[in-house]
Amino acid sequence: MENIFQKINDLSEKYRDYTAENLSKLVQIKSLSLGEKEVQLELKRQMEEAGFDEVNIDGLGNVIGRIGNGKKILAIDGHMDTVDMGNMDNWDFNPLGGEIKDGFVHGRGTVDQEGGPAAFVTTGRILKELGFDKDLTIYFVGSVIEEDCDGLCWKYIVEEDKIKPDFVISTEPTNLNIYRGHRGRMEMHVHFYGVSSHGSAPERGKNAIYMASKTALEIEQLHERLKFDEFLGKGSVTISEIISGSPSLCAVSDYARIHLDRRLTWGETKESAVAEIEELIKGMNAKVEVLEYLETAYTGLEYGMEKYYPTWKIPVEHEIVQTGVRSFKNLFNKDVNIDKWTFSTNGIMTNGVYGIPTIGFGPGNEVLAHAPNEKVAIDDLVVASAFYAAFAYEI
Repeated sequence: MENIFQKINDLSEKYRDYTAENLSKLVQIKSLSLGEKEVQLELKRQMEEAGFDEVNIDGLGNVIGRIGNGKKILAIDGHMDTVDMGNMDNWDFNPLGGEIKDGFVHGRGTVDQEGGPAAFVTTGRILKELGFDKDLTIYFVGSVIEEDCDGLCWKYIVEEDKIKPDFVISTEPTNLNIYRGHRGRMEMHVHFYGVSSHGSAPERGKNAIYMASKTALEIEQLHERLKFDEFLGKGSVTISEIISGSPSLCAVSDYARIHLDRRLTWGETKESAVAEIEELIKGMNAKVEVLEYLETAYTGLEYGMEKYYPTWKIPVEHEIVQTGVRSFKNLFNKDVNIDKWTFSTNGIMTNGVYGIPTIGFGPGNEVLAHAPNEKVAIDDLVVASAFYAAFAYEI
């Protein structure tokens, strides 16, 4: 009997144009966070056309396609929202054109990250054609709001849809490597409360901007001494905004606030990061606040969470990583690189919060994420659609 992996390769190649055209259709629909409705309807249509067993849109707006009905659950996730175009002068082509040319699909979202979902629609078609009947349920998730608040979609899927997979593959771009983690992150405000006085006699007041400035210099020093992890690298902190207030421009500032972008390496937590800043503001009338995200999805549902996105990593020897390694080897008869993302993904929720074994494998190079002239190789899409199918057989 012909090898199942050979059949998967043949079908992923056969559907090369189908995959590219599906991605082109998705790219042509502008889909910023909270505005994904039209792209979700198109993804749902594509899943139905590919013959999925069931396709639904949940209350937050995630498209969830199902194949199989087994006890074990595998979820393959890709977010459908994109960032905006930025300065159009930096683009050599129409970011919403979805042009298929020279072996690439061009446009915003091709890499980050509608290429993954376009590939997994083809995976679904391949599995149906092969009569996939393993004791496995596979959910293919086109998720929402990731660019605004990574993981929020999976909080909803686990807590409201009551779907908790045994394994998750993120289709965020990995350059066709297997990724097994990334640094976490969090957003904080530090508020400083001063006392205003007339600008002609500043000594009568207490200047909040001076308090914030002293702390800012301390934070610059703090960055240098943050933890380092062999795999994930170093933690980081930077100030991305400072605002201040005062009764008048002829008065001492009585309020200032700094915004911190904190990246967390292994062993760093929300509590440890907050404590480090609290140490710096001791003796000042100041406080640290971890921010909340609360917005209305395109479905009209208001939903949110704290802006703390935990660090996560999966050991190389873990079953999910090794299944990925075997799947790749069975398909392409070569070894796959194992690495990590620089940026953050929905893995912060699936693994970081819920402890669900998670890996990444996706088409495209993350260097092009959020960048002008974003494009993905059709070869990458073909490899990805084969990989997800092989993984389903191998797990």
